[in-house]
Amino acid sequence: MNQVTTKEKIKIEILKVQTKKAAMIIAFEDFRDQEYFVPKEILEKGGIGIKTISTKKGIAIGADGGEVEINFLIREIDLKNFDAIVFVGGPGCLENLDNKNSYRVIRETITQNKILASICISPIILAKAGVLKGRKATVWANSLNKEPVKILERNGAEFIDEKVVQDGNIITANGPDAAEEFGKKILDALQITN
Repeated sequence: MNQVTTKEKIKIEILKVQTKKAAMIIAFEDFRDQEYFVPKEILEKGGIGIKTISTKKGIAIGADGGEVEINFLIREIDLKNFDAIVFVGGPGCLENLDNKNSYRVIRETITQNKILASICISPIILAKAGVLKGRKATVWANSLNKEPVKILERNGAEFIDEKVVQDGNIITANGPDAAEEFGKKILDALQITN
């Protein structure tokens, strides 16, 4: 009969931490480079495996010219392979990611009690998916455009005017200037989950 020793149990726990994975979901065109590359680097340095996902395969192009190879489609996501789902904002975000495939992934992420993170304009997609009702969240807005805040509030969210807001397993951030804090908050959340 096989019995697992304490030493083997410790090795298994270390492997669990080292094998945590996050899916970063970006628009195939015009994702916000800083909101993708900065958190990705923080997560990778923290030992988190990253898969980048979009609506098309090939080379995705950021609003600032960054390039990312996409090998996985959002409609193909199997959440059992990920500990966190991260939506990246940018000019192409709502046009490309505000759809039923994203809503499904968002709802399943919450149902499975995994980390759900969203930056810039992308918290609108979380709100439309119905997962921000009764939750604190932030979103990109400015003095000329308060519509993103209104969309969150119409969908039951409590808007908090801060760079990064965490409410349970949901982490939202308000734009590129929050990218570093956003990445660190996701990493912290992943390090304390089983």
